[in-house]
Amino acid sequence: MRLIVEKFKGIFPAFYACYDEEGNISESRTKQFANYLVSKGIQGLYVGGSSGECIYQNLEERKLTLRYVAEAVGHQITLIAHVGAPSTRDSIELAKYAEQLGYDALSAIPPIYFVLPEDSIYHYWTDILESTNLPFIIYNIPQTTGYNLSIQLLNRMLQHGKVIGVKNSSMPVMDIERFKTASSNNLILFNGPDEQFVAGRLMGADSGIGGTYAVMVELFLKANEFISSGDIARAQQIQSDINSIIIALCSLNGSMYSAIKEVLKKNNMDIGSVRKPLQPVTGEDLQKIDEIKAMIDQAIAKY
Repeated sequence: MRLIVEKFKGIFPAFYACYDEEGNISESRTKQFANYLVSKGIQGLYVGGSSGECIYQNLEERKLTLRYVAEAVGHQITLIAHVGAPSTRDSIELAKYAEQLGYDALSAIPPIYFVLPEDSIYHYWTDILESTNLPFIIYNIPQTTGYNLSIQLLNRMLQHGKVIGVKNSSMPVMDIERFKTASSNNLILFNGPDEQFVAGRLMGADSGIGGTYAVMVELFLKANEFISSGDIARAQQIQSDINSIIIALCSLNGSMYSAIKEVLKKNNMDIGSVRKPLQPVTGEDLQKIDEIKAMIDQAIAKY
């Protein structure tokens, strides 16, 4: 277990969808962006999740992103494939494909749209993890799925030896402690909400997976460094700056991911726009992108 934990410790940006000018998955932009993030010193990538706009893509598009990332950086860092989909059949197809590509682990949200009993969620996750030899990471994000992982279901899932962790994106940091305690500290816990990265780590999270990491990787790497060295005061300071940036990214009329992609363009990293129904940042809001970029640059320079 120790070797597995070490492999999954650190900062794991949630990978963004990379489109060409026509809105199709771009091989060159996907690979360029993956290499860009690796050059920043990250420990791994979480590919195909919410930040990757997975629910707005078909299976073939999701496979393309998984393949392009693996081809670009698969031998350099730890790769986690998010394979959650509305149907078990599609999730298994993605899981098997990720295994073929050499991914290190699978992850999945619960099924969405229909309100399912816990027994159905149990069988959904079980069907996925039994379809490959890869370890599995439960993804708990109740604010979008409507289901909050219970200790009862967690304990039931832990009977499968391949369940190694939980990516917890619920807002109460107490959930991280409860999941850790329920597993007798034998789970790898990933903090999900970027706004509480420091709190999540202090409450017992081993690592972090986040949707804003990739636009300000340096800040999360430094926050993690402060926590590891015991400099909690500076970790709290950097979290405050991170939160101010996140609030600014969410203050525009367009999608937060559109705002992030506009900031990345300012850093000479063009990965396209967002897919509808997500809305791009337009008009006067575009003028605020320079201000947000300046906030990020100033925070990076500070630390």
